[in-house]
Amino acid sequence: MARRPEHAAPPEIYYNEDEAKKYSSNTRIIDIQVEMAERALELLALPEEEPCLILDIGCGSGLSGSVLEDNEHMWIGMDISKAMLDIAVDREVDGDLVLGDMGEGMPFRPGTFDGAISISALQWLCNADKNYHNPQKRLYHFFSTLFSCLSRSARAVFQFYPENSDQIEMITTQSMRAGFYGGLVVDYPNSSKAKKYYLVLMTGGQGPLPEALGETAEDRKASYIRKRDMAREARGKPLKKSRDWILAKKERRRRQGKDTRMDTKYTGRKRSGRF
Repeated sequence: MARRPEHAAPPEIYYNEDEAKKYSSNTRIIDIQVEMAERALELLALPEEEPCLILDIGCGSGLSGSVLEDNEHMWIGMDISKAMLDIAVDREVDGDLVLGDMGEGMPFRPGTFDGAISISALQWLCNADKNYHNPQKRLYHFFSTLFSCLSRSARAVFQFYPENSDQIEMITTQSMRAGFYGGLVVDYPNSSKAKKYYLVLMTGGQGPLPEALGETAEDRKASYIRKRDMAREARGKPLKKSRDWILAKKERRRRQGKDTRMDTKYTGRKRSGRF
């Protein structure tokens, strides 16, 4: 049985330069992360056609942030791994990046964000990586400061990999103590491979939880991609990774005053794979 990453080393050590590069260049990992970020964004239930400011907790190299960008949202990402954030900078993501430990709390003003997502990060808080770490206290501090920096109609959605039922209970208990309402949504519960856990938290009182998905992951992914591309074409927006999409993203970065590579005839051109 493969060793869980959070048992190997603290995240800031585990995701060193080599591991960060491997993680951010593995096409299978990228596809899975993007699919989970798309599902988390769906569970946020944001107003349609309305750009929002989203907090991406454990943003890593910006894979989930790219999903937010594709849906016209602004975002701020926070991660404990400098190596991961360095890759995000090299990828020229649109979001602002913060180096920090989520267990030390969210360093943002009250009511700043319209929502928050987190992909594959929450389970790291269940470990005591230092002798002064108390997982329950760190979880409570994290959730209470997150509650503060969200608007009173916002949701926070966490995709995570619980090790056991005790971790699920500890996480949900501390989130409710901090003031959140909500609960667990488990997609594909009967599939050992496609099963995914999402903690859906609400700030504005108890509401109905979203329905979990039950069809195969492959069917849903194909359906989502088809609907997304059709919607983009209908709105006249360029498809992701096309030359027009890349040029639009670079222009948006220039308007924000960020360093951006010059446009050339090679911009957006696919590499042949030959050297």
